[in-house]
Amino acid sequence: MPKLSVNELSTYRWSFEEDVFAYAKHGFDSIGIWRAKLAEYGTEKGAELIQENGLRVSSVGWAGGFTGGDGRSFNDSIHDALDAVDLAAQLGAECLIVVSGDRNNHTGSHSRRLLRQALTEVCEAAAALHLDVALEPMHLGAGTQGCFLNNIQNTIDAISEISWPGLGLVFDSYHLGHDPNLFQWLPDVAPLVRLVQLGDAAHVPMGEQDRLLLGQGKQDLAAIVECFEDAGYDGSFELELIGESIEHLDYDQMLEHSFQALNALVRTPAES
Repeated sequence: MPKLSVNELSTYRWSFEEDVFAYAKHGFDSIGIWRAKLAEYGTEKGAELIQENGLRVSSVGWAGGFTGGDGRSFNDSIHDALDAVDLAAQLGAECLIVVSGDRNNHTGSHSRRLLRQALTEVCEAAAALHLDVALEPMHLGAGTQGCFLNNIQNTIDAISEISWPGLGLVFDSYHLGHDPNLFQWLPDVAPLVRLVQLGDAAHVPMGEQDRLLLGQGKQDLAAIVECFEDAGYDGSFELELIGESIEHLDYDQMLEHSFQALNALVRTPAES
């Protein structure tokens, strides 16, 4: 069956415990972990709660920031990423999400070199634990803070520098779904995708993220999902809703609407 998930950023105001109970109640079978929420609740207790409620872990987010733009040293960001690898493996996650960090006044070549060095260490640790790693690009219009990988090509280039098949990418429709050439390159890129995140939008990103409920924006989510299904994608479809248009909504109503919308988008095996 299709795996339908919610990233915990979508229910920002809720606690980890509230997230787990509500996602299971509304029919989702997976959860995208926000490390800060889980740490506040307690990792061991959290892992037990996830299992008790019959949820899988679609992703753990995030690790990265290897360029120092967030104030951490390179070594500190590496150590944190290795901790995230251990956590994701402990939870049986489908993947660990990694973000590059912004350029932080480095040259482009130096930023890429830092990322390559970091990914080499992270992927070696992940391979030993049979964990996939997913590098996430972010649209330039959403701001450069946190990520200098702003399009599909430079993300693929970064992946190609690491000789490990467990390294892929996150396809987030909010960041990548606006490309007018999307359906020309998506079938070829789909095999590299370790996680599909969905959130609708009325326009290309312009500053702070402002996602909409599925079906309320202009993205062709049905065609995006169909492309992944046709390519044999067997990972989770993870809901990620963030922004001014979302933050005032009742979370239970949001989850109910989103589950129905995802079910309408995703085909069951019998329909495929």
